Amino acid sequence: MVRLSTFFTLAILAVSTMAVSAHSVQQPHTQSVMELEQRRLFQAYSHRLLQACNNSAQARRLQERNVARRAATLENLQARRRLGGGGGVQLDTLAPTTQHQSSLAIDNVADVNASDLFGSDVKCVLEPEVTEGPYYVSGEFIRQDVTEGQQGIRLYAEMQFVDVNTCEPVDDLYVDFWHCNATGVYSGVVANGNGDISDASNINNTAFRGLSPTDEDGLVSFTSVFPGHYTGRATHIHILGTYNGTVLKNNTYSGGVGAHVGQLFFDQDLISKVEATGAYATNTQELTLNANDNIFSESAATGFDPIMEYTLLGDSVEDGIFAWISVGVNMTMAKSVNAASTITANGGVPNANSMGPPGGMGSGSGFPSGSWGPPPDSDVTQP
Repeated sequence: MVRLSTFFTLAILAVSTMAVSAHSVQQPHTQSVMELEQRRLFQAYSHRLLQACNNSAQARRLQERNVARRAATLENLQARRRLGGGGGVQLDTLAPTTQHQSSLAIDNVADVNASDLFGSDVKCVLEPEVTEGPYYVSGEFIRQDVTEGQQGIRLYAEMQFVDVNTCEPVDDLYVDFWHCNATGVYSGVVANGNGDISDASNINNTAFRGLSPTDEDGLVSFTSVFPGHYTGRATHIHILGTYNGTVLKNNTYSGGVGAHVGQLFFDQDLISKVEATGAYATNTQELTLNANDNIFSESAATGFDPIMEYTLLGDSVEDGIFAWISVGVNMTMAKSVNAASTITANGGVPNANSMGPPGGMGSGSGFPSGSWGPPPDSDVTQP
């Protein structure tokens, strides 16, 4: 059965109200009265901008292109899966228990109105900017496939970035994309709490990290695996948008201005199904629910929606997942970020001033303690 998401989500990453500590123990940031008022005013202003965009001709044209493109992408992914011996695809009825699921009853994606499948209305909701977490690595390779043969259920993630000031898509925005592996460990960083600290080679590990520029429709996509979890944080993906930087000869990106930082989440029932499979099921760390994650709550406050829309490529999550979200950004704002390490010509180089919980304060320690597990290619599910 394929999980379908009919609501097209537009999210805006606003001013962060959470701080990233440069020390090994990260404390939650207490908001002052002035900060709370500034955030309230920013949210109100952003709502007005988004309402104007929602009714604009630009939004309608962009949505028409989105529907056609996503339908073609889904057909292509399903065709690849069938050629790989996965058989036909059956889409069954789903009860719309959350706003990220569909109640459509269909037998074949080719027989479905694409606007019904992917949503014809732009649902404008806001997402406040949150911490990038101290496990951000700068200087990552420009690429869209970040799997490197590692374990996990294949995830095809598409993100669209729209400037809320102009209602136009943001092109040439270089988007960093990173997350932990199936057992809750981040590549590129050797630190207490991030898996096996004795594994010094992890500083040179680049799996599940990469960046790529948006196109003329503000689109960027990545091929990865569904992220795992670690104690104190709900399952999530980090994104960072940068512009006006320089593409270097070694296919990395340097400098530029950070337009926003954010974290993306998934429906809880989807997470539960993934966690029951393969390498995910070997993860002994406590699973934090979305409802118990402070950063998710920060993102979802006042009706914000940081959850990616999705559809399964076959009868189960193990057949692969196609997920998408549209993110509204205010290109007049800038955000500085701290890198835990940097990729250089000689490999990864740590930044000693940027260690701490990897994804910001969730509900517990925020430290991953899993491992990189079996060798690559042992458990990757592909269409």
